Amino acid sequence: MNFSLFSEAATEVFLLLFDSADAVEAMQSIRLDPFENKTFHFWHVFVRDCGPGTFYAFRIDGPNDPAAGNRFNPNKILISPFARAISRRLWKRATAIDTSDNIATSLRGEIVDLTYDWEGDVPLKRPIHESIIYELHVGGLTRSPSAGVARPGTFAGAIEKIPYLKALGVTAVELLPIFEFDDTTNYWGYSTIGFFSAHSGYAAHPNDFRDLVKALHKAGIEVILDVVFNHTDEGNEFGPTESFRGLDNSTFYLLDPNNKASYLNYSGCGNTFNANHPLPQKLIVDCLRYWVDEMHVDGFRFDEGSILARGEDGTPLVHPPVIWQIELDDGLADTKMIAEAWDAAGLYQVGHFPGDRWAEWNGRYRDEVRRFVKGDPGLMGLIADRIGGSADIYQARGQTPINSINFVTVHDGFTMNDLVSYNDRHNDANEEGNRDGIAENDSWNCGVEGSTTDPAIESLRERQIKNFMTILLLSRGVPMLLFGDEVRRTQGGNNNAYNQDNSTSWFDWTFVDRNAGLLRFVQRMIAFRKRHPALSLPEFYTGAPTDRGVPDIVWHGTRINSPGFDDPEARALACTIAGVGRTSDLHVMMNMFWEPLDFQLPPGAWQVAVDTDVPSPRDIDAPAPAAASGSHSVQARSIVVLELQSAVGG
Repeated sequence: MNFSLFSEAATEVFLLLFDSADAVEAMQSIRLDPFENKTFHFWHVFVRDCGPGTFYAFRIDGPNDPAAGNRFNPNKILISPFARAISRRLWKRATAIDTSDNIATSLRGEIVDLTYDWEGDVPLKRPIHESIIYELHVGGLTRSPSAGVARPGTFAGAIEKIPYLKALGVTAVELLPIFEFDDTTNYWGYSTIGFFSAHSGYAAHPNDFRDLVKALHKAGIEVILDVVFNHTDEGNEFGPTESFRGLDNSTFYLLDPNNKASYLNYSGCGNTFNANHPLPQKLIVDCLRYWVDEMHVDGFRFDEGSILARGEDGTPLVHPPVIWQIELDDGLADTKMIAEAWDAAGLYQVGHFPGDRWAEWNGRYRDEVRRFVKGDPGLMGLIADRIGGSADIYQARGQTPINSINFVTVHDGFTMNDLVSYNDRHNDANEEGNRDGIAENDSWNCGVEGSTTDPAIESLRERQIKNFMTILLLSRGVPMLLFGDEVRRTQGGNNNAYNQDNSTSWFDWTFVDRNAGLLRFVQRMIAFRKRHPALSLPEFYTGAPTDRGVPDIVWHGTRINSPGFDDPEARALACTIAGVGRTSDLHVMMNMFWEPLDFQLPPGAWQVAVDTDVPSPRDIDAPAPAAASGSHSVQARSIVVLELQSAVGG
């Protein structure tokens, strides 16, 4: 085994080898001679007869001068940033205040045999415009006893739920971070310890993750990883020394130029990874290649991706090297790249994230659709833009709807059930005085804060959820659902459950039967989107005639050709979407007013395909003729979708 690591300022490096995960003392300590085992700033040593089952770590010495940016401490055992597996058997999180030797409580890298029979599996390479993404937490998916799996909260447990995902109809799962992370501080996974190692809480061996990928691919489902290259678990100057801080602090982190003992904190998590320095840049790209080449991952979502646009002084760059290297890397050319196009320091790049092919979490889509369904007036032009793929955001720079990841809810915030059940956050369980999480959620509790047995309120809440799902799945761009929203998973009003590894965050599988009608609606709404390719074309609507001689889209209000884009009180919008090929034209009528409204219909024999006001199973796929009078009544706070009968059934 050849060991190699970068450290420009180190003066002494020792490689420690252990014969077990529990060994407190190293079976061998190898000093790397600075003349024999160092090339430029790379320290390296080749060790014979060192194979799988060996655990390893480093002691590194050098100047301990925080004011100059150096924090070397030979008492701290360090893991390699490139470790393919990490053992936490002995590990106890420490702080910078504790300067004692931590060999008895340290992390260890593990050498593992990564031989694996992929059985011909390869990344699926589905066009992104055909994707329907499902964001989920691997542990939370099956940790509840109601999941009924053999290994709860693991990759193996997730495999048992693949039939459910396939029946739902999603084409990709976006997994919250699965790199090795500190689950004592962050349930979601946003405290990365090792970038090349699968989280040991989910896997007994790295091949457990490969088993999950292979099984998902067999079901036609892609795997997108949420990756955290903006900060690490080491935190600020008071955090633990686990790897980068003890290797070469000033290379791997952005330090305050006026006081290098402090970290620039653009991530909101204590430190900021120095992503555009050549060494961290290489690590990031090598890491992505590893997960694509060795683990067959189909794509990545970059947490606080705008930090990757910051230079070594923290200033946003026009052409950030790491983003463009990822964009242009041949080995990643078929890999989906999705950015959370903002950071905790206020850099907001939705619509202008560097790079051309990157998709972005479209925060404006979330906010404006929430406000529309809640009943805020005067949003008709904006909602037309969002349903049409957000041309107002992306078209000017030559991008298309595939650059927009459309969502209403994600892990960070209310679930969809809570979005229609709470006006305010209820985060007391986080023990931060209910000050954490976003205060403004554009939510509406439908009349009562929290749970209720009032059937009228419950009916309205379910209708509002169906409204959100319908708009999401009718919109051009790439739709993303939060796991459990299809069965009304609730977090009890907690909109920042980052530290709730309990029933607050777990998927309660009893909801599948309890809310079977809503689940059926979402399943069939996903299938409806797939049946109508006009809804997911990777191009913006133009209003120009299609090859069938009719406009690709026409916008209306309650009156034909009168969308009310300039009406500050409008709460209703309609559109007619031309079918593609032999698929039927669609007419969509959205009434977010609190009373029924009559919508004028275009000429033609129309048939009701979706009506969110009607109880299951008649809310979808229960064909009924539209009114023959030339108008159709849409009930308060509901959506009706019509299909042109002449084309129904092909």
